[in-house]
Amino acid sequence: MTSTNKLHAAGLAIILAWGWKRAAIALVAGALSSLAMAPFDAWPVLFLTFPVTVWLIDGAGAGRWRGIPAAAWAGWWFGFGYFVPGLYWIGYAFLVDASTFAWLLPFAVIGLPAYLALFTAFGFALARMIWTRDASRVLALAVALTVGEWLRGHVLTGFPWNAFGYALTEPLALAQTGSLIGLWGLTFLAVAIFASPAVLIDGGSRGRRPWIAPALALTTLLAMGAFGVARLILHPTNLTKVKLRIMQPNLEQDARFNYSAKAEVMKKYLTLSDRASGPESTGVRDVDILIWPESAFPFFLTREADAMEQIADLLPKGTVLITGAVRAPDDLPPGVKITRAYNSIYVIDHDGTVLSVYDKLHLVPFGEYLPFQDWMEKHGFEQLTKVQGGFIAGTQRHTLEIPNAPRALPLICYEAIFPGGVATRDERPGWIVNLTNDGWFGISTGPYQHLQQVRLRAIEEGLPMARAANTGISAVIDPMGRVVAELGLGLEGVLDSRLPSAIPPTIYVRAGDIPAAILLIAALIFVIGRRAVKHAS
Repeated sequence: MTSTNKLHAAGLAIILAWGWKRAAIALVAGALSSLAMAPFDAWPVLFLTFPVTVWLIDGAGAGRWRGIPAAAWAGWWFGFGYFVPGLYWIGYAFLVDASTFAWLLPFAVIGLPAYLALFTAFGFALARMIWTRDASRVLALAVALTVGEWLRGHVLTGFPWNAFGYALTEPLALAQTGSLIGLWGLTFLAVAIFASPAVLIDGGSRGRRPWIAPALALTTLLAMGAFGVARLILHPTNLTKVKLRIMQPNLEQDARFNYSAKAEVMKKYLTLSDRASGPESTGVRDVDILIWPESAFPFFLTREADAMEQIADLLPKGTVLITGAVRAPDDLPPGVKITRAYNSIYVIDHDGTVLSVYDKLHLVPFGEYLPFQDWMEKHGFEQLTKVQGGFIAGTQRHTLEIPNAPRALPLICYEAIFPGGVATRDERPGWIVNLTNDGWFGISTGPYQHLQQVRLRAIEEGLPMARAANTGISAVIDPMGRVVAELGLGLEGVLDSRLPSAIPPTIYVRAGDIPAAILLIAALIFVIGRRAVKHAS
């Protein structure tokens, strides 16, 4: 049997599959698709798995649940298969305090993927609504799944983790298209490109030249690569005179919320920050900006005079510290017990003066707050950080003024996974500082995925990024997404680098998601036109 005949046989078998066999096919295809994400970056596997999604929707017109319900059912299983192996690492967070939270682990590892799969189910159902009988059905799928992924990134505060577009961010040349159309445009292209081989089984029944769609897909992929290579050549890494030092303490997660560990934590931070990084290094005296990770202390930093004094003693004149910290509300009277707080970033001068503060805007559900907080706390629930009443969200995204350095855009933890809302067009910063604590998730794939996503933000915005992570991966990234310096996962140490220069605002910064929307609308018009032609004939 020739390879073409084998492809026809495989496609037909999937189209005709029904019941639990059909669900199993979708589940396995989704699970294999997760290999396209970091750290595996095995994106060619999508040339095998995304055609399966086309054939599953092709076959949704048969069986007991015909049409849209059958497509949605297959889509849910595909999404569930995709999200379970892609997000299993979330379960690690529930083992940090296992005696309190371990019982919730199945709800996180199974329940969250089950919820997120609803958006994939919606995408499949929407695709079936606009489905065609020719190669244009690949575009129908691309439009519908992109809409579903966009909704996943926005509904209930959103969670766009591992959106399909990230499959096109490795190698780096492919990721450069993100500077034009952003994550959602990349998602549309990813689905259209990787699903295109499905039409090779059409033959004469649906078109005399079924190879055209895969050929166009490969041409698009090559064009993206050529554009990316050219862009990387035109924009080499340029470094400023600003010297950065990122401190990665690799602390155990429970120590970060234990006040009794105050002295130990401060000693480690101070000693590590002043460590010589080479034979000619004189420690922190060599740097202009010292950066510590998110929520760095098991106490309210500015309310501990001795800690602030130690920081002042550490910093030489002309050096500032950017650090994460939990911040108490400003309007609390002295002596009042602090029950709620902000997750914040401080900029601290060499004399212990707080120069600037940023409060995290986009809080993590169940990690930093609970939906229906009062009701859930009344019934014995608490979020992972155990802050009664939940963290308080900040009110405004703004840049940080830093002496002798460009203004920095602060992003705390997973704020950096949301495209489009990163930089303000009226107040363009010179770089992004991302403080995070991926220590919740152990030595797993999660931190690698996080780095993959923040790197795309740098490309979209045309801004360099300095990233400090408690347990890694800390990195300095240039505005093209090149990793200039990196400190790996699970390591303790310091990372020294000069700050890369920003480049002029990208098309994505200037136009936002408009180019991606134009792509989707054009594809939708084409699909509807093809449906009209087929129905008329």
